[in-house]
Amino acid sequence: MAPDAAGKGILLKADPIADAFRAEVKNGLATPHRTPTLVGILATNASPSRFYAEFTRKQCEGLGVRFILKEVGSAVKQNEGEEARSDGDGVEEVIIEANEDDNIDGIMVYYPIFGGQQDHYLQQIVSPLKDVEGLHSKFHYNLYHNIRFITPASLTSTIPSSKVTQPIIDDIPPPGTVKSIIPCTPLGVVKCLEYIGVYNKILIYGDRAYGKTVTVINRSEVVGRPLAALLANDGARVFSADIDSIHEYTKRPRSLNATSARQYLPHHTSHLCTLSLEECLAVSDVVISAVPSASYKIKTEWLKEGCVCVNVAADKNFEKDVRDKASIYIPAVGKVTILMLLRNLCHYNDVSAPSGSEVSLPGQ
Repeated sequence: MAPDAAGKGILLKADPIADAFRAEVKNGLATPHRTPTLVGILATNASPSRFYAEFTRKQCEGLGVRFILKEVGSAVKQNEGEEARSDGDGVEEVIIEANEDDNIDGIMVYYPIFGGQQDHYLQQIVSPLKDVEGLHSKFHYNLYHNIRFITPASLTSTIPSSKVTQPIIDDIPPPGTVKSIIPCTPLGVVKCLEYIGVYNKILIYGDRAYGKTVTVINRSEVVGRPLAALLANDGARVFSADIDSIHEYTKRPRSLNATSARQYLPHHTSHLCTLSLEECLAVSDVVISAVPSASYKIKTEWLKEGCVCVNVAADKNFEKDVRDKASIYIPAVGKVTILMLLRNLCHYNDVSAPSGSEVSLPGQ
């Protein structure tokens, strides 16, 4: 944490936030059980993916997790005279092999590979019983419908749950249920917001972001949309901004009559917003950006005085003077995200037992 004598906001790096979860993972690994094995699948020669793979390896080695990197497609180094491999060659087969290998506890794939729908298809190939990233559609469905607790058997069902979400009392799963996994990057961002007090612990579980207005820029299915839904389901008013539109996510009823003003819906709803991005930022207590472009910058002059800014993209989406307006600026969340992934892996490993036993899953 780096305050500035000139009155600028605090530059908060992810290290102290990640450290708390690093200790949790270490404690989990200290219990008598076999060392968990994580497989990373690298299918392109893209520098960011290669960097993240090596970063994952270092984090695993530092915590005593066994890490295996499987390289396929253009990630494989060519020998002289060999035919060039294209991005993604063989990736589906490697995912299936990892699904079927009982010695592998978790699978992560370094995206993007093909982009768009083809990458989404690959995310569904990864078994939900080994998906430590939380990218499977089962986990997204649960997140969007605010289904926080599930029966382990639901992960092997092909039919989504049609049950109405039950009122949330606390974060302890009811008997016979476990927490549903939440995608790692959105969960990592929430943990950052909890750390700095954006979430109010005095409020009831499931509504601790109530009273906060948040803008999330980028509505991808990997980060932006699930993050906006997660924050809205936790009580925030969220503006979800993308290239062609801005949507408002909220679980508060739009009616302001006396009986509904303090109540909320079982899960968030989405409505087209008529505000401009500048108008959204002007009222936002928190601004989170995940735009994969080095040229995209959020204008500091548009920010609300004293807001919190979180950069999720590999490139910096905020201008250099962001701390002239922001009270806290978090420039990267990768170290927290990887700890969320390893936390999921350890929970899978903790409860892995002889075939046929139930699987318990970690959530928020």
